[in-house]
Amino acid sequence: MTKRNKIIYWVATLWLALGMTATGIVQLMQSKDETDRMSHLGYPIYLLTLLGIWKLLGVITVLIPRFPLLKEWAYAGFFFAMSGALFSHFAANDSAKDFFGPALLIVLTVTSWYFRPTERKLINV
Repeated sequence: MTKRNKIIYWVATLWLALGMTATGIVQLMQSKDETDRMSHLGYPIYLLTLLGIWKLLGVITVLIPRFPLLKEWAYAGFFFAMSGALFSHFAANDSAKDFFGPALLIVLTVTSWYFRPTERKLINV
């Protein structure tokens, strides 16, 4: 792995971890703004707890060494959650600013996944 690719991986991964940790904690706190947002999108409030826990577990999985199969599941979960958020905001006719967070997290997820080191991949090619 080149030094450039290693830098890209760690920058994307750390920003992804920060974003997922922050949103996971906010979802677990279930503030009025967050519960209102979920209601606006048409989802039950209990989904916040589930998403928050999954995001925090996903961050731990992506950051720790080994467990490549679990990492694939974490990256897939991040992608599904954020693409679902994008689609939900689209379906609710939300403004463009509501698309920024999920779109950025999708880009960081794909970048981190693509540039991950060989030892963090399921199949070492």
